[in-house]
Amino acid sequence: MTTTVTVELGYEFDVNASAKEVFEVLSNVPDSASHYPKVEKLTDLGGGAYRWEMAKIGIGSVNLQTVYAAKYVSNKAKGTVIWTPVPGEGNALVSGSWKITGNKKSTNLVLNITGELTLPVPALMKMVVEPLVEAEFERMTEQYIANLATRFGGEA
Repeated sequence: MTTTVTVELGYEFDVNASAKEVFEVLSNVPDSASHYPKVEKLTDLGGGAYRWEMAKIGIGSVNLQTVYAAKYVSNKAKGTVIWTPVPGEGNALVSGSWKITGNKKSTNLVLNITGELTLPVPALMKMVVEPLVEAEFERMTEQYIANLATRFGGEA
């Protein structure tokens, strides 16, 4: 028995670093991933694709782990890093994008992420598991943003 949880997150913030520096970090998946909490393992699958294995989280007597793969495409001229799911890898489909816009003294960042996680819990537990998974995904993503902001000299 499984249940599917869909999470959509969107953030916009400015950092005290050049767009060039920000793009260099965010377009380098291992460097960018090093700022995301609870990444247990990141595997380069080749061709711009990476498998993410997150640390297990416990919810009562149930331990959940998110594993997924995404293919990354960076476009320096457009200031974008876009990732799309690699089907058949793990228990989640995650897509998203960074939009990087340089300003005179800072860089504006827009992050959008959509995740569809298939979890090994009965449908009856969805009402309990869904808000916990959403909250954990949001908390980790906000910590990622805080870690990146620190890396880029703070928020502008």
